[in-house]
Amino acid sequence: MSSEVRSAPPTPPPVATPPSQIQSPAPASSSRASPLRGLGTPNIASPVRKAVASVRGYLEEVGHVTRLADPRDAWLPITESRSGNAYYAAFHSLSSGIGFQALVLPVAFSFLGWTWAIVCLTVAFAWQLYTLWLLVKLHEPVAGGTRYSRYMHLATTVFGEKWGKILALLPVMYLSAGNCTALIIVGGGSMKLLFSIACGEACLAHPLTAVEWYVVFVCVAVLLSQLPNLNSIAGVSLVGAAAAVAYCTMIWVVSMANGRVAGVSYDPVKAASEVDGAIGILNGLGIIAFAFRGHNLVLEIQATMPSTLKHPSHVPMWKGVKAAYLIIALCLYPVAVGGFWAYGDQIPANGILSALYKFHSRDVSRMVLGLTTLLVIVNCLTTSQIYAMPVFDNMEAGYVHKKNRPCPWWLRSGFRAFFGAVNLLIAVALPFLSELAGLLGGISLPVTLAYPCFMWVAIMKPAKGTRMWYTNWALGSLGMGLSFVLIVGNLWGLVEKGLHVQFFKPADFQ
Repeated sequence: MSSEVRSAPPTPPPVATPPSQIQSPAPASSSRASPLRGLGTPNIASPVRKAVASVRGYLEEVGHVTRLADPRDAWLPITESRSGNAYYAAFHSLSSGIGFQALVLPVAFSFLGWTWAIVCLTVAFAWQLYTLWLLVKLHEPVAGGTRYSRYMHLATTVFGEKWGKILALLPVMYLSAGNCTALIIVGGGSMKLLFSIACGEACLAHPLTAVEWYVVFVCVAVLLSQLPNLNSIAGVSLVGAAAAVAYCTMIWVVSMANGRVAGVSYDPVKAASEVDGAIGILNGLGIIAFAFRGHNLVLEIQATMPSTLKHPSHVPMWKGVKAAYLIIALCLYPVAVGGFWAYGDQIPANGILSALYKFHSRDVSRMVLGLTTLLVIVNCLTTSQIYAMPVFDNMEAGYVHKKNRPCPWWLRSGFRAFFGAVNLLIAVALPFLSELAGLLGGISLPVTLAYPCFMWVAIMKPAKGTRMWYTNWALGSLGMGLSFVLIVGNLWGLVEKGLHVQFFKPADFQ
C-alpha cells in the first residue's frame, strides 16, 4: 500500500487527552480500561509500562479500544463522539440525501420526456450509489490505519494540499453553506405560506415579511444547532428524514388522486431555437444530477463510528446507507413519475409542490396543505443541522489547533450563531443566487460523481487494465465532462437570458 494511505497529520504537541478518546463498543469495557489508565503513570517501572502498552495494543487489535490518529479529534464536533451505529448512519444519510431538490424532478421529465428521463434518473442513481460505496471504503482504506474523517482531508491527501483546496474546497463549502442558505429561503418562505394557509383569506392579522420569516427560521435553526456533535443530532436527523418521506409521499399521492390537469401533454417542451433546446436538455440533466446530495457528508457520518480490526466502521456504515437509499429511491421515483403524470408539461419551474398549490389549492383541504407545508419546514430545520456540521467542525478546528484545548461552550455557541447570521445575510442580500444554482451545481458535481473515482485509483491503486481501473477512470472522466458541459451550458444560458440582479429584495424571488 502506498505511503499516502499511511499518511497522518503531524504529531501534535502534548495535550490533555479527554476521557472520550478511549471508547469501547461494549459497555463492559470501561471496567477494563480504568486499571490500565491507573497503571500508566510516570512513576511505575519501565517493564510495567511496556506491559501496559502491550495489553492496550492487544485490545486495540481485537476490537475493544478505538484509536485516534490525533487526540484533538476528540474535541471536534464530527469526531467528538464515536459511538455511532448503522441506525445513526441510516438517519443521517436519509436526512442529507433527500430534500426539496427531489420535488423538482418532474421538471426534468418535462425537458427530457418519459423514456430518457427515466433512463437518466436510473443511471444517475446507480452512479451516485457506486461513488458513495467508494467513499465508505476509502474512509479507512487500511484496517487500523489512517481514518479520513473529512472529505477535505481525503481530497488534500489525494490531490495534494494546493490542488485539493482548489478542486474541492469551493464545491464542499457550497454543498454545506450553500445548502444552508437555500434551506433558509425555502423554510422561511414555507413559514410565510403556512401562516397564510392557517389564517385564511379573511385573516385580519398583519403578516410578517419574507425577511422577518427568514429571521424566525434562523433563530429556531441556531437554537437546534446547540447540540454539541454529529452523534447528538441523530434524533434530529430521524425527525427530518421522517418529515421528508412524509411530505414527498403526501404530495405525489394527492397530486395523482386529483387526476391529470386539463390539457396535459407529455411531449418534451418545444424550444424556440436549437440553442434553447440544448439548454433545456442540460437543465433536465442538471436537475437529475443535483437531486442526489450528501456525498460531502459520507466520511463525516462514518467518522462517528468506532472502528477496529475486528469491527471495521465500513460494515455498519454500508448497512445504514443501503437502508437509507432504498427509502430514497421509494420517494424519488414516485415523486418524479407521479408528478409528471399529473402535471406533464404544465409543471411549474419550482416543482411539484408549487404545482400542488397552483392547481389544487381549492380542491385539497387546508389541513392537508398546511400539514404538507409544516413537514417541509420541519425537514428544512433539521436538514440544516447536518449540513452545517462540517462548517462548525472547521470553525472549531481553527481554535483547537491554535490553543491546543477544547473549544469552550460559549465560543462554540457563538460560532454557530455567527454562521446562522452569515447565512441569513446571504439569503436576504443575494436572493438571485437561486439563478446561479445550476452553475454552482455544475462546479460541485465532481464531489459526487467524479472525485471519489479518482480517489479510489490514487489510494487503492488497482492494477492497470483491471475492471476497477477502467471503471473508475471512465466514470471519473465522464463526471468531469458532465460537470464541464453543465458549467458551459449554464454560462451560455446566463449570457442569452441575462441575470436578474436585485439586492436585499428576497420577496421578488419567492
